[in-house]
Amino acid sequence: MGLTKQYLRYAPAGLFNLVASSKANIAFLELKGTKGRYCAVGACENVIVWDIRKGDKLFSLYGENHEVTALAACPRKHHLAVGYSNGTVRVFDLYSGECTVTFNGHRSSVTTVNYDNEGMRLVSGAKDTEIVVWDIVNEAGLYRLRGHKGMITQARFMTTKNVLITSSKDTFIKFWDLDTQHCFRTLVGHRTEVWDFLLVKDDNRLITGSSDMDLRVWELTSIDQGLVSDEPDKKRLRIEAKQESTIFGTASGSEDEDDEELQNEEIILNCKRLGTIRRQGKDRVVSLSMDSSGTVLGCHGPDSLLEVFKVHTDDELAKMLQKRQKKARKRAREAGDCRNADVNLSVEDEICRITSIKMSGKVKAFCYYMEHMDTVKVLALLTNNIVETCSVYVNTKKSMPIDVAKLSLPGHRTDVRTVSFSSDNTAILSASAEGVKIWNRSSLQCIRTMKCDYALCSLFVPGDRHVIIGTKSGKLQLFDIAAGVLLETVEAHEDAVWSICLAPDKKSLVSGSADHDVKFWEFELVTDEEYSTSSPDSKLLAISLLDSTVKVFFSDTLKFFLSLYGHKLPVLCMDISSDSTLIVTGSADRNVKIWGLDFGDCHKSIFAHDDSIMCVQFVPKTHMFFTGGKDKKVKEWDADSFDHIITLEACIVYFGHHAEVWCLAVSPSGNYLVTSSHDRSLRLWERTQEPLVLEEEREMEREKEYEESVGQGEQPVIAGETERETGLAGKKTVETVKAAERLMEALDLYQDETLKLQEHEEQCKVSKKQLPTPPLHPLFQAAGVTTPEKYVLEVLKKIKSSELEESLLVLPFTYVTRLLEILRLFIDAACEVELSCRCLFFLLRLVHQGQITTSQSLLPVLDTLKTSTLNRVHKIRDIIGYNLAGLRHLKQLMEEKEDVKFFADATDRYREKKRKIKKKAILAIKV
Repeated sequence: MGLTKQYLRYAPAGLFNLVASSKANIAFLELKGTKGRYCAVGACENVIVWDIRKGDKLFSLYGENHEVTALAACPRKHHLAVGYSNGTVRVFDLYSGECTVTFNGHRSSVTTVNYDNEGMRLVSGAKDTEIVVWDIVNEAGLYRLRGHKGMITQARFMTTKNVLITSSKDTFIKFWDLDTQHCFRTLVGHRTEVWDFLLVKDDNRLITGSSDMDLRVWELTSIDQGLVSDEPDKKRLRIEAKQESTIFGTASGSEDEDDEELQNEEIILNCKRLGTIRRQGKDRVVSLSMDSSGTVLGCHGPDSLLEVFKVHTDDELAKMLQKRQKKARKRAREAGDCRNADVNLSVEDEICRITSIKMSGKVKAFCYYMEHMDTVKVLALLTNNIVETCSVYVNTKKSMPIDVAKLSLPGHRTDVRTVSFSSDNTAILSASAEGVKIWNRSSLQCIRTMKCDYALCSLFVPGDRHVIIGTKSGKLQLFDIAAGVLLETVEAHEDAVWSICLAPDKKSLVSGSADHDVKFWEFELVTDEEYSTSSPDSKLLAISLLDSTVKVFFSDTLKFFLSLYGHKLPVLCMDISSDSTLIVTGSADRNVKIWGLDFGDCHKSIFAHDDSIMCVQFVPKTHMFFTGGKDKKVKEWDADSFDHIITLEACIVYFGHHAEVWCLAVSPSGNYLVTSSHDRSLRLWERTQEPLVLEEEREMEREKEYEESVGQGEQPVIAGETERETGLAGKKTVETVKAAERLMEALDLYQDETLKLQEHEEQCKVSKKQLPTPPLHPLFQAAGVTTPEKYVLEVLKKIKSSELEESLLVLPFTYVTRLLEILRLFIDAACEVELSCRCLFFLLRLVHQGQITTSQSLLPVLDTLKTSTLNRVHKIRDIIGYNLAGLRHLKQLMEEKEDVKFFADATDRYREKKRKIKKKAILAIKV
């Protein structure tokens, strides 16, 4: 048996060049008791917390292999909710940086997450048109709300009522009563998609933004205030009657009786349109935001214009109305007509424009923070990898922004199109459309930034003191790294320079352009003795053409040698091995071809990627090479055995790219790899000493595909359930399936061990003496329990709270009957009563109610549970009430103690002040 070729694994070593991704929003954070200094932004799969004042990265919150799409800071300042592109929502502790809970409820990308006013509940909306409400304290889902027909764009809790408001691309805004989990009103006043909305003035005003130039303002009032809705009565009542009959099965009757009943019982809020506010932007509204005090709000479109508005309070409006009425009466007296002295305030007076801020790039998201009574701090996330801050005076119209600052140095403004390694493996070059950056490989810090034209290719000049850039305009630009300046610009070609490569003698280079020319250039180094003999002996020059062929020439005489044809689309990248025996080509036809340079024969054609292959490079002194494509993947291959070694994407901390891979570079030592992508990230990979087995990698890939396919199916169907507006919050995942399997194994083990104990007791009775007890099962010993019941309880407790319902939903009915018996034992023994009751109520109410109630064998169990459950729950309620009353009493005592101390300090200060005044008076009399 031959020896197996051993491969070493490339592991992620860093993620850099990212200030903020443009897929998620931005949020202010209050850390260390400081407000307005820290912000959280999405950075591919991670969340970066920036110190705005210093411009430094404070820490990162590491996620899974999915992009961050939504952020929400908890009102209690301790947590941050993060939504991802795979539909999960994770809650992070800002002090420890750890993920406290993961919610799996959506089947597609999360578009919005928001907390309620107390930070106890979280709502998430996604592209799957559904809304899920989560319980943060219990770490479980409450319910799923269905009704929208388009992507959810926003979802917010009302602070004054237990009502949730949601908007969608289906042009509707829905009001949900969270007590009954149904939609009691649908706002149909928009003709285009509703992209965002805000609640202002203690939930009395609703401001909506859609695809036109207007912001619509609505007045929200409770039903007891008797405000008539702006919607047609017949249409509104017909919609609500249909919802009532669908959800609750309302009996058919007279139309007038049904309408009167719907109006009296279902309507919680009335909504009336007050008017519109004309925006300066001509495109759609992208997002709306407001500061925590509710004083300043703003909106922006897909351009760089950010509009700032101020919401006047009722007192300010009363003063404004009084002034206008006074002026109107004065004008009426002068005109001699007192009948036209009435003045009314409009929506523009209530919400007036302060200013419009022109940002340095297109705005993706923004947020406000009230610094002072008259100054608001604006924090904007731009689409060009910049976070920009400024301050605006609130009480001054058309005020110019002040204290403008940018967080931009740690990254490029546009996509990086070329990367290179220095000869000593210590520096990384990256170039884009606006500049060149030199990075320290060990610290991943930017050490030089130089302006350049649109760069397409690059290399380090021998000596690593200079770099050469090939540009889209056909120029070659030479930069001095130490001075950070442009030394020379050469008009090399008439069209884009697509490739430059260093000659074997290290004294010249070759450039290939879109103008059909290949040119040879010479340069002179001050000291070049140490680089003259270090290169491999390369005699050939390969050129790819738009006719999908590759021409090979002799580099010394430029005589034609070979023509490599076989690709169906143009070759976009290629590389020659260090020993000059192989050439690998990557094409837009998604194939990689390995050719021999002795006869030009094709050794192998591999369907490597699912989209165009953009870059390929050999590992020095080996026949292994890397490829990157538009399918977001970077793969390693063996050119001798034609095996796919590994796909660089999965790791504990960092993951693969989330967009097209544009370029890659392998270090001269072969120990490092750097890749660039359309997601604006640069990722560094390091070769480790961990061996890699191909069969295990293929097995891991198959498992990953299965895990991804588990949660993509339809929602589970519950017996007896019809199409309703509400449903279970969670979804089926691999973790829920594994948890259900562990629970079923525990129930089987419980049954077997219980039978053994019963047989032992019978033998003791027959023999009339105490026999030695059977040995504990090894699983019992591992769990540290002594009875089968406690083992089942331990397994049940290890199931995550957010996955409990979905795990119980998978259980067959035979296991449910066994679980009911064990839950009765737990409740009787007052052991984990809350967990037991939660499992019991879920199984009885939602899943197996019909089967359980018709089963004669379970009737005694249900009768026992009926009494024992009520008794245990009442005892827990009494204990909680007693503790709550005690805490309130302690709070009252502390407040009284602080008040007495406060007044005592005030009395001492008054006495000291009186003593000083008396002393001054005595001194004045003496003088």
